[in-house]
Amino acid sequence: MPFASQPVRRVAAAEGIRPSGTWPHTIPAVHQLLTDGLDLDPGVTFLVGENGAGKSTIVEAVAMAFGLSAEGGSTGARLTTRATESSLADDLQLTRGVGGKRAGYFLRAETMHGFYTYLEQNPKTSGPPDPVFHELSHGESFLNLISSRFTRQGFYCLDEPESALSFSSSLAVVGVLNRLAESGSQVLCATHSPLISALPGAAILEVGEWGIRRTTWDELELVRNWKAYLEGPQRYLRHVL
Repeated sequence: MPFASQPVRRVAAAEGIRPSGTWPHTIPAVHQLLTDGLDLDPGVTFLVGENGAGKSTIVEAVAMAFGLSAEGGSTGARLTTRATESSLADDLQLTRGVGGKRAGYFLRAETMHGFYTYLEQNPKTSGPPDPVFHELSHGESFLNLISSRFTRQGFYCLDEPESALSFSSSLAVVGVLNRLAESGSQVLCATHSPLISALPGAAILEVGEWGIRRTTWDELELVRNWKAYLEGPQRYLRHVL
């Protein structure tokens, strides 16, 4: 894709960087990323996997390498409260698309409370004012934010957007992601949600002890487990109750 126009064509190790024996390089998905690199498709790409598999670590690092704050926001946001991010962003090099947009936005579930405070302290200078996010439910505030801020063509990184969202709110997120893809934006999203990852046309990367592999929604271990659980919850509950 030498003339691909999406914001990020490829993610790979920076010059001189090789996988080391320390975290997060020891995570199989990160090790593979630094060894083989990863081509990103236009539109929406989902990273799906168990806790600790590295999906959030990768999304965070790619967002930071793109120039976004580790705690969320647009390319102009500089929210910093307590640094908990890994050093992986320093080890990555992004290959940009020719003519790809520089605008971007990063949202992560675990820092949303602090990010809302940041937005209230740094209000918009144009357009309708934001609501008082802290006075809304998590789902209401999240949907309001992505509906009003995810409007420019660019690169959007999301880390587990389904956190605390209802079924209908998760469907609304799918609608926003689809709108972004149709408008020419690029999305990289880490998720545990079989609902959100079912977005038609999205690329799906499953991360685990094998590293990173391309797959389909039907082949996801996450989807198979949810289907089996909903068909017979007692088969699983008897092991924990």
